Amino acid sequence: MPHHAAVSIRLSGAIAAAAAVIASPVRAATEMPPPLAVMAAARAMTLDEALRYARAHQPSLQSALARVTAAAADTRVPRAQWLPSFGATAQALEGTTNNSTASYLSVREVGIPRIGGTPVESTGSFHPSASTLAAIGAGQEVFDFGRIAAQAAVADVAYEAERDRADAERLRIELLVKEAYFAVHGARAVLRAAEDAYNRARVHRDMAAAAVKSGLHAPIELTRAEADLTRFDVGRIRASGGLDTARVLFAAAVGVGDRTLDAAGEPPSLRPAPALEAGLKLALERDPVLEEARARLRGAEAVTRAIAAELRPDLQLSATFSQRGGAATPSSGPPSPDYGPLPVVPNWDLGLVLRWPIYDPVVAARRDAAAKREEVARADLASQAQQETAAVQQGYVAVQLAQAALVGLQRAVEAAQANYAQAEARFKAGLGTSLELADAETVRTDAEIQLAVGRYEALRARAFLTRLFAEEEREPR
Repeated sequence: MPHHAAVSIRLSGAIAAAAAVIASPVRAATEMPPPLAVMAAARAMTLDEALRYARAHQPSLQSALARVTAAAADTRVPRAQWLPSFGATAQALEGTTNNSTASYLSVREVGIPRIGGTPVESTGSFHPSASTLAAIGAGQEVFDFGRIAAQAAVADVAYEAERDRADAERLRIELLVKEAYFAVHGARAVLRAAEDAYNRARVHRDMAAAAVKSGLHAPIELTRAEADLTRFDVGRIRASGGLDTARVLFAAAVGVGDRTLDAAGEPPSLRPAPALEAGLKLALERDPVLEEARARLRGAEAVTRAIAAELRPDLQLSATFSQRGGAATPSSGPPSPDYGPLPVVPNWDLGLVLRWPIYDPVVAARRDAAAKREEVARADLASQAQQETAAVQQGYVAVQLAQAALVGLQRAVEAAQANYAQAEARFKAGLGTSLELADAETVRTDAEIQLAVGRYEALRARAFLTRLFAEEEREPR
């Protein structure tokens, strides 16, 4: 199960915990526990404050931004090939100098010293001679035929993908913070309803005790009132636990160091959603998850082009200044009697080198494999777009259902309150029973709790659409 889905389930469970208020009755208790103390939060934040803090401190978002910074640094790597390079070497060799007319290829893993200036020997000798060299050189890319640009394009697209991923992570964190903030308000509303139900049940218990004492009601009415009071007290305890859980999850979503965080201010009003077709267009154009998938496809295409560009020619400028010396017998003339093997004989060179790897089967195979990965990225993009469309459609259904349910839930609360008022009046007049009053109390409490949960679900569903549309202004890059 994805982390976000798991947290959403816990948030929903936190505000629905007080649904146990309407559970089966508990046996009567003559002693009531002391009033419940809800765990106080260390501090409180409004929704805007929580969002700003999460953007600046949430660890997962900071990790995503760090990856963006690293990707930005990667874009400078291929372009550095246009900068001049410098190097130096100092060598001292001792070995044989038997020249021949043999030809050989330069191999990177095997260093073969140049001894072409020494005489040709038919049999050779194992007597060594000393050689020394000190040199400094520079190289400069002159023209790359688009190879460096192709490599830079790969890094650029990777950077864009990391930016899109960071945007998606920011929107995910913002949605999580909003859900947690709404959950705290919902859990507080549930606790308020449970506390009100408990207080009313306590008043009814006292009324039943007085009525039984005066002979207006039978003793069973007091027993039922005691059982109802205990049941509503259990619901109150569970509701307070739901509020504590919501505060803990809110602190975790925002990324504060406190164990709990309370929600200050009032939740925002429900904004109307755009038409479905306009919403689908917004989501498909602006959701950074889709933008990242598009960047991955562009990156796969750029990798294919960069690999193919490795077979293009390369023109470089090379310059070297060196001083050398040796004790070997030259092929013509005697060795220098003044310096011996000391590196005092100066040389310099300036060259323009064209390198063209016309065909390399390994590069060709890598290019073909990269082209296959393009097909994978293209299929992933199509799948992501389909999932995005389905998510938007489901989000619209959820918003419409939640908004329609709110109207019915509000009417249910009004009807339940009126029903409760009638039942209470009948009980006070001696016409109704405690069972009738308890049923009216249960209906009222359940309606008030369902209204609180319904408001949370409506805000949560609209926040989910906001996430898909990427409606908030993005952070500056």
